[in-house]
Amino acid sequence: MHSSFLHYLFLAFAALLGGLVNSIAGGGGFLVFPSLLKAGLLPIEANATGTVALWPGQFTSIWAYREDLRKNHRLVIPVTLVAAAGGLAGALTLLRNSQGSFLRLVPYLFLLGSTSFAVSGPISRRVRRRIAEHAAHPEQHTQVALIPLLIALLAICYYIGYFGAGAGLLTMTALALCGVERIAEINALKVVITTTANLVAVITFVIGGAVEWRYCWLMMIACAIGGYTGARNARRISDRILRPIIIVLGFAIAIYFFMHRQGL
Repeated sequence: MHSSFLHYLFLAFAALLGGLVNSIAGGGGFLVFPSLLKAGLLPIEANATGTVALWPGQFTSIWAYREDLRKNHRLVIPVTLVAAAGGLAGALTLLRNSQGSFLRLVPYLFLLGSTSFAVSGPISRRVRRRIAEHAAHPEQHTQVALIPLLIALLAICYYIGYFGAGAGLLTMTALALCGVERIAEINALKVVITTTANLVAVITFVIGGAVEWRYCWLMMIACAIGGYTGARNARRISDRILRPIIIVLGFAIAIYFFMHRQGL
């Protein structure tokens, strides 16, 4: 009983931190997934349970961006449909994997997620330059390259459904490079895209019986508290401090799994 209580306490704390991190810098999955593995869950169940636990905190962000979404209403439906298709395909691929094959991919997935965080600085600066140029020359309106955007989002949302860590940055990059020019609109569409892809993945995991509910309910509550706390204190907690910590953590976990992959 004592060991079981410690498991619940450990997972609740990991989910609390995961929700807080997600609301400020992203990367909550870097904390939640290894914690569920440590608690004894199989890899696929750990990934599915972590996705479900983290999702409610993402959904609540959509309401805050409703005005910016109205400005890009023509994009909302196509990107949402593509996000749903990509998320479903990724989630189904995960459920059809064997536990061992998925676990052998985990170090590469963490490496991909950590690398996307590591290059976030240069990408963010490029996005800001594009926005500044648009503000200086508002008459030079850039047409959104819809087909390239949808193709890129399909691949990104497949990754979200399969694993997802670091996908927010990839989504923002695709939107910016394909012609969405205001940072608020980029953020709003990113939230809709990632939330939709994760929602479809959540439903797929629940129907597929891959969620460990005895842990998930507690983690959902803890994650919601962490997300609310992070959002309320976002100005006091700089993502410039938090993001390097997440990057180091992600690379450390990737290295750990690479070193132990012989036994996976």
